[in-house]
Amino acid sequence: MSDLLNSLSISASGMKAQSSRLRHVSENIANADTPGYRRKTVSFQDAIESGERTGQVRTGPVNLDKSELTQIFDPSHPLANADGHYDGSNVDLIIEVADAREAQRSYEANLKMFDQARQMSSSLLELLRR
Repeated sequence: MSDLLNSLSISASGMKAQSSRLRHVSENIANADTPGYRRKTVSFQDAIESGERTGQVRTGPVNLDKSELTQIFDPSHPLANADGHYDGSNVDLIIEVADAREAQRSYEANLKMFDQARQMSSSLLELLRR
């Protein structure tokens, strides 16, 4: 029974991590046209309790993408320099949509694993009641 409960906590941690990733992807998409905005990325780390790996995952620190910001030519923009350019964002919408799909599918896979473990534990409890 503890293995079933452990699998529930592992899949729940995966869902939590993917929802955090999806939130950052959504922020990136929302700020794609914001001048000077840097893309946020999130990494995953193994969760360790009492010096041992639990199989769970958690999100690491949020990092800003260090790639160059696009230079946009618009002399009428208030942030434009003397040459008429200003810093755009480094968000690529195609990459963000692909990341969003990957996070969504990973979330769904963890949800299915969670549901399967829940059904198995319910079936086990039904068998023990008889």
